[in-house]
Amino acid sequence: MEFAALAPILVVLVLGAMSPGPSLAVLLRNTMEGGKARGVSCGVGHGIGFGIYAFVAIAGIAQLKASASEAATILELTGGLFLIILAAMMVKGSDEELEHKHSSKRGFTEGFLIAFLNPKILVFLIAIFSQFVQPDFTWSERLIIASIALLIDGGWYVLVALVISETPILSMLKQHERGFELTMAIVLSGLGIWILA
Repeated sequence: MEFAALAPILVVLVLGAMSPGPSLAVLLRNTMEGGKARGVSCGVGHGIGFGIYAFVAIAGIAQLKASASEAATILELTGGLFLIILAAMMVKGSDEELEHKHSSKRGFTEGFLIAFLNPKILVFLIAIFSQFVQPDFTWSERLIIASIALLIDGGWYVLVALVISETPILSMLKQHERGFELTMAIVLSGLGIWILA
């Protein structure tokens, strides 16, 4: 496995983590209500939930590619179409709001659940990883890739939690939310078109 080939995927993962959405909303609320410790716990929990989905996606793709080349082609084309559709949705903007009730649960649990209970994350990761994962990847290589995804996702949210109470990052993210969405839309649509070409 050549890790240099991961570069485009890493860029998408970084932009995906930075893109404002329900996960960021939960993290910011935990940080503001419970301080840095609770915010960091929320970020770690989210990263672990994301990492589990990454490993499931990688393992499933490898098995599918090994069993049927036609199915693998369909998966890759579906992944490309999904990326383009997702990009179009980001450009249009979503009216979906996260309904989140106040509770006494710790930040870790909330961070983990907001990631793990979101099946769109798994579909997104399958679309991304389907272009890279090969049938001959060892389990250790799959675990390494999933761990990288975990570190990128969890690392971003932990960083936000560490600085949110001391910097104007919250207001900056809100002011530039549309910019992040459009940047992500451009990257995803480009990757989707490249897959389908």
